[in-house]
Amino acid sequence: MQNEIINLLKREEKFSEKTIEELREIEINDFAEIIKEVGQQPTEHIVREEILNGLDTEVIGKELYVFKEVMSTNTVAKFLSENGAENGCAILSEKQSNAKGRLGKAWESPLGGIWLSIIIKSQVPHSKLPMITLTTGVAAVKALERIGITNAEIKWPNDVMINGKKVSGILTEAITKFNTIENVIIGIGIDANFDVNVLSKELQEGTTTLDIELGHRVDENEVVRCFLEEFEKIAFAFNDNKFEEILKEWRKYSYSIGKIVEVREPFSKSYDAYVLGISREGALVVEKIDGTLEKVISGECIIKK
Repeated sequence: MQNEIINLLKREEKFSEKTIEELREIEINDFAEIIKEVGQQPTEHIVREEILNGLDTEVIGKELYVFKEVMSTNTVAKFLSENGAENGCAILSEKQSNAKGRLGKAWESPLGGIWLSIIIKSQVPHSKLPMITLTTGVAAVKALERIGITNAEIKWPNDVMINGKKVSGILTEAITKFNTIENVIIGIGIDANFDVNVLSKELQEGTTTLDIELGHRVDENEVVRCFLEEFEKIAFAFNDNKFEEILKEWRKYSYSIGKIVEVREPFSKSYDAYVLGISREGALVVEKIDGTLEKVISGECIIKK
């Protein structure tokens, strides 16, 4: 991980090659402080001060670092979570060069998008991790409502859709020690202001952006601020075990319920099913062709109709 952080410093172009090599020898805590300093330097498109100005949260985003380009904000978040970052710390980057989405898929992150990770320092039970992803999806939809998007929906387990096209994806990762979850990293990407033609061909048709849907460019800093505020509200509900309230909201925004899907689970044959709903644990409840019910905990569901 330290090599990736060093690559981050190279991309920021604030250090000479000699200085970079010297950084490899310094203490890890000092190294983390340098990363934090870089994350407070001026950037062009996503501006730290504009996000913090008027941010109405108690915890989420109060510690905030913004970079010009990193390989992955989740990786930077993991590093900082183990080296002095506070609960609710947020890491943003104007671009990502080698980010990964769910199931190891490439996560294309050009300039004009919002690439954000949040550090949650909480010993969340393993069984509740799927709920964190669902919770983040609800926060994303509510944030988009605040900027004028009234028809966003959540596709189980981790995508936000507008008019049947993906506008946002979520990746939740746990940092564990001795089988105990110490920190959770929540990564979210929101396609804000860029031409979808910059994406690989296989993604272009199924992707939309906020500026396409609204007909004008959006203020990326405003979107970030709205998301951080909505995430904190629903995170408090999560911490208070108000899971039924969260699931009620998720069901209201669901893109998946009522659809015919192809279910693809690890180490199992794929099958077609009808989506009935969501369980208390965040699993998708489906009815197979033979009438049997299944709970889909992991994997993916490809919408067929």
